[in-house]
Order: sequence, then C-alpha cells, then structure tokens
Amino acid sequence: MAFQKEPSFQHGQAARTAVLYCNLGTPSAPTAPALRKYLAEFLGDSRVVEIPKPIWWLILHGIILRVRPAKSAAKYASIWTEQGSPLKAFTEQQALSLGTALQERGHHVSVRYAMRYGQPSIPAQLDALKAEGVQRVLMLPAYPQYSGTTTASVFDAVYRWGLKTRLIPEMRFVNRYHDDPRYIAALAQTVRDHWATKGQSEQLLMSFHGVPERTLQLGDPYHCECMKTGRLLAEALGLRKDQYKLTFQSRFGKAKWLEPYTEPTLVAMAGQGVKAVDVICPGFTSDCLETLEEIQLEAKEAFLHAGGESFNYIPCLNNNAPWIEALADISLDHMQAWDLSAPDEKALAASRERALAHGAKV
Repeated sequence: MAFQKEPSFQHGQAARTAVLYCNLGTPSAPTAPALRKYLAEFLGDSRVVEIPKPIWWLILHGIILRVRPAKSAAKYASIWTEQGSPLKAFTEQQALSLGTALQERGHHVSVRYAMRYGQPSIPAQLDALKAEGVQRVLMLPAYPQYSGTTTASVFDAVYRWGLKTRLIPEMRFVNRYHDDPRYIAALAQTVRDHWATKGQSEQLLMSFHGVPERTLQLGDPYHCECMKTGRLLAEALGLRKDQYKLTFQSRFGKAKWLEPYTEPTLVAMAGQGVKAVDVICPGFTSDCLETLEEIQLEAKEAFLHAGGESFNYIPCLNNNAPWIEALADISLDHMQAWDLSAPDEKALAASRERALAHGAKV
C-alpha cells in the first residue's frame, strides 16, 4: 500500500495532544453549483443513504442532483450571513472557545474543527495536526446522540485517513454525550434564559433530526438516546409530561422515518387549541439550515397558518458559556491519563541529544 507523504519524523519530540471537533458540514456558498458538490458528497455516503450503491447512484446523479441543488441553495440563501454558513461560523467559534477554556484550566491542548462533508475536511485537519507534531488526538463529534448516519461516518473518515498514514496518532473517540448532566444543564439553561426574557409558552416542543425508522430496527441507538435526552431535559426544567412533546424533523424520501414528525405535530397542536409554543432542537449543537430555515421559518409558518398565535424558537447551544464549559469537561473526561502539560523544552533538548548520539534522525 502506498502511504501519503508525511511530515519528517523527529525522535524525541514532545507528545502533543489535540481535540478535533467535528460537525456535519456545509456548502461553501448558497449557490446551486456549491450545493451540487456538497450534496454529492453528503448523499453519496452509504452511512447516510443505505440503498444499494448502483441503484442509489442512478437516483442521486440522474434525478436528485439535477433538481435539489437549486431548491436547497434558495433555502441556504435565506439564512446565509456575512460570516458565511451559520453552522460553520458557530462550529469555528466553539472550537476556538473550547481551546481557550482548556488553556485557562492549564492544559496544553490544540483544538481544531473539521467538517465531515465540505471544508475543512477531517483528513486535511488530521494532516495539519500531524504537521504540528500532534501524536494524540481526541475525536469529538458535535453530535450528542450516536447514530450510524453521523457519528459512525466521522469515524469512517478517520479510518480511511489511517489507511494511508504510516504513523497514526494515538486516537480516542467520543461516541455520545446525550445524557451527560453537563450537556443537559447547558440545554436547560438556554430554555430558562429564553423564558426569563420571553416568558414560558403552553408547550415546549423538542425537535430532533429524523432518520429512517429502519435504522432503529437494525440496532441504531439514536431514537433511544433522543428520547432519553428529552426526558432528562424535561426533568431538569421541572416539566410535566403534558407540558412537552418530542418530535423528529427533516424527513427525506418516501420511506417511513422516526415519528412523530415535527411539522404535522405543530399543525395538530394548533388545531387542538394550543396558541403558544416554544421549540428547541436539542440534537443540534449549532444553529444551521435545519433549525434556522426548517424550524424558525417553515415550521413557524405552518403553526401560525393552522391557528397558532405565538411560535418561539429557542436557539441552539452555539457558543454559550455553559456549553463550552461542558465541552471542556467532556473532552477532559476522555483525555484522562494523557499528559496535557506544556512540554519541558530542556528535557526535550536532552532527549534529542541522546537520539543524535545513537544516530537517530532529529
């Protein structure tokens, strides 16, 4: 097997540590060409669409990529900012803030962010970390709930990178934190902050990204973990069972997905006389197309059109301080036994001298 060209190896170098914070991804611009490229990569992942490749390739390239890019581009354009994609902007902010939080606690850890689809890619960021001399990497997905369609796909990208890499860093992977008390507390704080300024509505609706129901039957834990997150958040907020609902959004295709669906539920609630609703998307750690366009715009319009009077979207965790502190805690939990102190330059110099004495390349 041919390995990719790697940075020159140095004996006696410090064992540097890094966190690679990984989110789903985003197109580079709200245009049809950019969406076509992004969707080809995203929907071409067999973890995302579990249809036999030859059949799906014909559907994807023969139909979907001819029609959907223009429609998706218009939706992205409705939420695009001066900083570009909201998801990318928030993910970058989270990575920077996480690095600062770890540094303030006295830990010498580099933090980068990567996108599973789009840029900066996971392989490119791992290459950059190796070039910096990083020898230990914690892979931290931005997905609280584990799913084969998201978390496992991040790991796939790492494994494929490893197939072409001679000296693979020591790797650790965070699979989930759906029931971590610090994550739940950060979510609850966003709701309380909203209620403190806008007041509490009749119902709190928690909308998670959907996946095909078939994934649950095949053993994917995502549905169960979403349900647990919802229950723990309701308990943290002191809500009765009749004060909140849990739904799933972003259905794609004709197959049956996890139910109940978000928008039909909101329409039904309005029809039953619910006038005011608060909506939060606990599975998204950064605001993005699915929250800002699908929920804050489309779902809101559907609820109000059906007779609702007040629809209040509660933003994602984004760069909130409690969430950054939770991320730091979760990261440190998974980096136990790694030396996170700054390298001792004198000791390193002595190590290099010993290596030179034995003929090693430094």
